[in-house]
Amino acid sequence: MSRRPGNPTRRFGDNGGGLFSSKSRSPPVLSIALVIVGGLFLIGYMYRGSGGSSSRIDSVSRVEGDYLCSGEVQQAIPLLQKAYGDSMHKVLHVGPDTCYVVSKLLKEDETDAWGIEPYDIEDADNNCKALIRRGSVRVSDIKFPLPYRPKSFSLVIVSDALDYLSPRYLNKTLPDLVRVASDGVVIFTGFPTTQKAKVADVSKFGKAAKMRSSSWWVKFFLQINLEENEAAVKKFELASSKSSYVPKCQIFHLKSLH
Repeated sequence: MSRRPGNPTRRFGDNGGGLFSSKSRSPPVLSIALVIVGGLFLIGYMYRGSGGSSSRIDSVSRVEGDYLCSGEVQQAIPLLQKAYGDSMHKVLHVGPDTCYVVSKLLKEDETDAWGIEPYDIEDADNNCKALIRRGSVRVSDIKFPLPYRPKSFSLVIVSDALDYLSPRYLNKTLPDLVRVASDGVVIFTGFPTTQKAKVADVSKFGKAAKMRSSSWWVKFFLQINLEENEAAVKKFELASSKSSYVPKCQIFHLKSLH
């Protein structure tokens, strides 16, 4: 799965033979080699200068390109604040690219944000490494019990993580996410029609993402005795309509356990 921007194809035209005199119709092999090497250096220089493989794309491009719903969370933060109010004071985000979401949440006034990255972070940037050193973000396999006490957080937000779990693990992971939330869980998951699974996902996540329908999720919630938070749904939808926000992901609001 590529996380780096491509580079536009560049074409180098003929220089009209100006490199050689009119008498040198068959230039020496050494001269040709020097021209080729010089051209390769020029291409390499322009590639690096345009932000080639060594550059780092910004958070918005990254999450929208690889993890659609993580980008959606960042856009939905103002709406979540209107729907949950004081519950946004202590938030746990769970999902790939959680460093970006946590960084966004920490910029909000009176918001204490934490994150769990379910998979190894192979190319974490300096900001992400700093969050990990501080303990704000930790890498933890969500197929196992979370290292938090019940109701450790007011609100738990999950994006692009449950799509990679089979029902066998969802039966344990989702109730555990609800366990550590005092005011509810918000789930961002992809639509079946916007399947973004790639072959590269298998090597990183163990399997390709499986986007499930809304009816599948509702049925699954009922099977494991989780209830939809209708009050939060109405507030979120009202805030969305006022701001003309149209989500690109499915969003579910679940009640916490009491």
